[in-house]
Amino acid sequence: MKVGCVKEIKNNEFRVGMTPDNVKSYVAAGHEVYIEKGAGTGSGFQDAEYEAVGAKMIDTAKEVWDTSEMLIKVKEPLPAEYPLFHEGLILYTYLHLAADKPQTDALLNAKVKGVAYETLYDPKQGGLPLLAPMSQIAGRLSVQEGAKYLEKTYGGEGVLLSGVPGTPKAKVVILGGGNVGTNACKIAVGMGADVTIMDISLPRLAYLDDIFGARIQTLVSNDANIENAVKDADVVIGSVLIPGKAAPKIFKKKYLKEMKPGAVFVDVAVDQGGCGETTKVTYHDDPVYIEDGIVHYCVGNMPGAVPRTSTIALTNATLSYGLQIANKGLEKACAENEVIYSAINTYDGKLTCKNVADSFKGYEYTDIHTLV
Repeated sequence: MKVGCVKEIKNNEFRVGMTPDNVKSYVAAGHEVYIEKGAGTGSGFQDAEYEAVGAKMIDTAKEVWDTSEMLIKVKEPLPAEYPLFHEGLILYTYLHLAADKPQTDALLNAKVKGVAYETLYDPKQGGLPLLAPMSQIAGRLSVQEGAKYLEKTYGGEGVLLSGVPGTPKAKVVILGGGNVGTNACKIAVGMGADVTIMDISLPRLAYLDDIFGARIQTLVSNDANIENAVKDADVVIGSVLIPGKAAPKIFKKKYLKEMKPGAVFVDVAVDQGGCGETTKVTYHDDPVYIEDGIVHYCVGNMPGAVPRTSTIALTNATLSYGLQIANKGLEKACAENEVIYSAINTYDGKLTCKNVADSFKGYEYTDIHTLV
């Protein structure tokens, strides 16, 4: 198969879909690999490293898109890339379609086979193995960024997250106890904050209580508990996820006026539309805005801030499934590994992810098993 990888064009996105080690694996399996020149530079991978393992370096992204039967990316395509879609192309990347109707329409109209990292579900790998590494990084970064924007120079209230002897610790409230929330909790506890974590699942809260014990407070996630907790919070981290579906708006606008001026809200769910009613997508070059006195950090590609770590972590996870698709073709790969069906969001002009279809009015869901 002809496998391609292009440079990411999202604002301040420095990750890359394939490392030289990945290329070596694809070439060893008999595939032709096409890499846009400079694609890996932001993550510290030079063109010469790709060439040394057998990649063909291409001058323009258009040439890579046109040549590839399977294109591997990190982030969802942007409107400037929609004209480069072609029928039958396997697009293997994060798509986040539930928050992006234009991209959904573009993929359907071009009859692209959209294989989304974020919906691939593998119970043997612990749920969402292609989302997990970025969730781990985003969760850990969320506390780091929250602590930073508590500083007065950024509009924060001027509180040190850990405090010092004789001063109160900052209060961190984490909405959602999944992969992101658990990793945020690890860092917040490690930094010495006063941590409360919420989830709708009692078994998940019991698990978190077993791990962290008396160092955290666990609460059932409901409107009353959220409102009471955020009133005293210095940092609120939104980390809710419904795979493939738009995030529920559980952090209400009305809470802002009840909170401490200069508190920080970090919405890690922004890729799926955000879990805050006041969430607006921001970028690394202008990451925060203030609304009703609350600092909002809503960067849609948080792991892009640490691209070397993120790229290696992501591609460690995506390589095995990518090779299965390239080696056998998408259809045969699905037949031999049922897990891959769950990653297909669009196929031959049909929308094949129910949670995405449910996010838009008038869109019909088609079971992928009836097509492949």
